[in-house]
Amino acid sequence: MSLNQVLTVEQAAILLKAGRLVALPTETVYGLAANAFDPIAVAKIFAAKDRPFFDPLIVHIADFDWLPRVVRDFPTLASQLAKRFWPGPLTLVVPKNDDIPDLVTSGLSNVGVRLPDHELMRQVLRKAGVPVAAPSANPFGRLSPTTAEHVRSQIGHRIDGILDGGTCRVGIESTILQVEGNRVTMLRPGGVALEEIEQLVGKVEYPAVTPAESPVAPGMLASHYSPRTPLIVVDAIPSTPPWPRTGLLCLQMPDEVAAYSGVEVLSDEGDLVIAAANFFQGLHRLDGAGLDGIVAVRFSPQGLGRALNDRLTRAAHGTKNRAGEQSSSSS
Repeated sequence: MSLNQVLTVEQAAILLKAGRLVALPTETVYGLAANAFDPIAVAKIFAAKDRPFFDPLIVHIADFDWLPRVVRDFPTLASQLAKRFWPGPLTLVVPKNDDIPDLVTSGLSNVGVRLPDHELMRQVLRKAGVPVAAPSANPFGRLSPTTAEHVRSQIGHRIDGILDGGTCRVGIESTILQVEGNRVTMLRPGGVALEEIEQLVGKVEYPAVTPAESPVAPGMLASHYSPRTPLIVVDAIPSTPPWPRTGLLCLQMPDEVAAYSGVEVLSDEGDLVIAAANFFQGLHRLDGAGLDGIVAVRFSPQGLGRALNDRLTRAAHGTKNRAGEQSSSSS
């Protein structure tokens, strides 16, 4: 089988049952999937992504009745959240079932679990008969893939096949919530907005601290989602671009962009849902355009803008502008 072969649902299921790695589409981003019960298969995920073993993985299930196979306890608040937002871009961190290998959770007693809103992926899981551990199908810390071509170009040579489900509808990763009794903590903003969650369960804790190491959920490291091209985050577009060939990532088309060598407008209407769906595609295009640097304009910090700013902050971590100052990328 060609390493870049586009798979059918049946082929993807056969490979998963055989302990192989398959890229699967979800509504958020493409995931690099392996049998969550097979520690050797899970180890292949870390190797293919060059991912550190201290960064835990999310387990994806096909249906609600699979939950007992993955989790030991599912608090009342977690049930309420699941009934409201599943299938969908929400991951719930709860106590894990002993059948889930410690490698999946980086030795932690909790596991992140999600029911994706993508019928092709769920068909694969049902045919394979197992939940899958599935981080984003890209090299660790790099731009997340929202098309099969993104997967193929970044790690196609390291995996056993790709199930092409088209462009991901949501386009950014899931929101991650840790649920402990009556306490809900947002570990990562994502495809479900904080405001929607708080309408259902009340106040949600959202720590501002970014752990430097030993994260309790994916996407929490200071540097993540990064293009290979240097990127800075700004509140207003500089009239003079900071690099000779500078790209611009922005929500709506600004009045003057002639000085910029490449411009990605995420939503002509200023719609954050559309912007989220286009976000990683825009960054992939700018990253492949041979630019010296990218300027990204910060979003309004409400709704999905919070998640998009989180991605920009981590993507810009460590980039220095031409004056040698650290990029201003706090949200």
